[in-house]
Amino acid sequence: MSSNESSRRPRAVHVLLGIFFLVSVILPVANLIVRMTDPAALAVFQTSSFMEALGHSLVSAALGTLVSVVLALLSALTLTRSRVNHPEAWVVALTLPMLIPSIAHGMGLIYLFGSNGLITNLLGASWNIYGLPGIVLGSVLYAFPPALLMIYDALRYEDCEVYDAADILGVPRASQFTHITMPFLAKPMVSTVFATFTLIITDYGVPIEVGGKYTTLSVLMYQEVIGRLNFNSGIAVGVVLIVPAIVAFIVDLFTRGDGNLGFAIHPKRIESNAARDGLALVFRACLAVFLLAPLAAFAIVGFVVKYPVNMTFTLDNINRAMVFGMGGYLFDSLLIAVLVSALGTALSWAAAYVSARMADKLGHVVHLLGIVTMAIPGLVLGLSYMLFFKGSPIYGTLAILVMVNLVHFFASPYLLAYNALKKVNSNLEAVGETLGIPKFRMIKEVFLPQTKGTFMEMASYYFVNCMVTISAVSFLANLSSMPLALLISDFDTQMLVECAALVALVIFFVNVVAKIAFYALKRKRLLPFN
Repeated sequence: MSSNESSRRPRAVHVLLGIFFLVSVILPVANLIVRMTDPAALAVFQTSSFMEALGHSLVSAALGTLVSVVLALLSALTLTRSRVNHPEAWVVALTLPMLIPSIAHGMGLIYLFGSNGLITNLLGASWNIYGLPGIVLGSVLYAFPPALLMIYDALRYEDCEVYDAADILGVPRASQFTHITMPFLAKPMVSTVFATFTLIITDYGVPIEVGGKYTTLSVLMYQEVIGRLNFNSGIAVGVVLIVPAIVAFIVDLFTRGDGNLGFAIHPKRIESNAARDGLALVFRACLAVFLLAPLAAFAIVGFVVKYPVNMTFTLDNINRAMVFGMGGYLFDSLLIAVLVSALGTALSWAAAYVSARMADKLGHVVHLLGIVTMAIPGLVLGLSYMLFFKGSPIYGTLAILVMVNLVHFFASPYLLAYNALKKVNSNLEAVGETLGIPKFRMIKEVFLPQTKGTFMEMASYYFVNCMVTISAVSFLANLSSMPLALLISDFDTQMLVECAALVALVIFFVNVVAKIAFYALKRKRLLPFN
């Protein structure tokens, strides 16, 4: 292969990536923003329903963020600053709620604490789960796991040698926490707070289930577009929902560190303390029970004759759900998840290679476009696709669902690949060029093998999120191409609560199997390159 042919390949990748971002991100979102200039769309901001929903969203998101981040910080500290057996197993247990759709969290709260909830009936209570309390509780179930992962990863990679020096100098532990730990966590905490707030305020799954009359912006947008076909209202709310996502994106951009680039990490020496370790264990156990209780409720409700009238065990709900199309929708979801995993991983890695290993202006543009997708909420992205692609050949097909999911979840896998490629020796290209080795061969024989483990992490992220998402696909799916997660809402609306619980369980177990499979592949490195 000549050097000219070798240089043309990366240039062709630049062009293809540019076309992809133009068609899948820039044009749809720009079209949505341009439509905002319509006087009818601007008039939405003056309506009482909008102002009420805005207030509800800000209050519920602020409370949900506060509780989620505080619990995540405490959990991360118990995992890294106390003696704990198998900390990674605890992380898995505390993040299992990420494997079910957000709408299922709200539904699980109803099964547990609703007027006919399992715990409500057991205790003979008469509380009201609907409204602000339900939204906050459901938001914690939904937003706590990613918040925990962000803070836990920061603490896990902290170089703790400074704590040894502080111990030698006799600095009290409380002072070490306020003067060492908290300053170290300042940037990760700011990023976590904004990311969690954005996650909650743009979600409609939890509030549409347990919000009742406490309408939030995301629910208002969904109701206006789907229920009333009022696109002007949907556009106005959609543009507003972009604002917190953009703020979170900017904050993350400026607070994101370079990460650990291979330097040795001095681990924290944890001295034995029975009282501290016991309290930490009780705290984690209670939190795990709360987080996993909805899954237990699904396991009960999904296999009873008629909840809550007849709680006799039965398997008939499986047949009922299959009759109503669960099998076909499961196949659609699996097909979408597999296609997005394969295409998304390849595309994310290619974009990461261009931006991380080719230091030119085009590479910087690709990097910016790669991470800017993080600032577009799924609900807004779905609406922009609906308005832009309506009437096109891909509208109403699985193809548009694959595209919207790929774009919606692009940023995190891209950053995984980008960080992995940045850690590879920066002089390899110069050495290869000196030896006359084509870039394509360098990619195949050096860079791909160096990032094999990252491939599985990227593919796993795409797969699981495609199985649980409802926001990005809610405006685009139809009866002939509908992901399984949307069937939960349909069953719940038709009062087929047993089937809805069963669907949530199916999604959970599919994701558990997928995570185990991806982990096994990562350990064995079963990839097509060596």
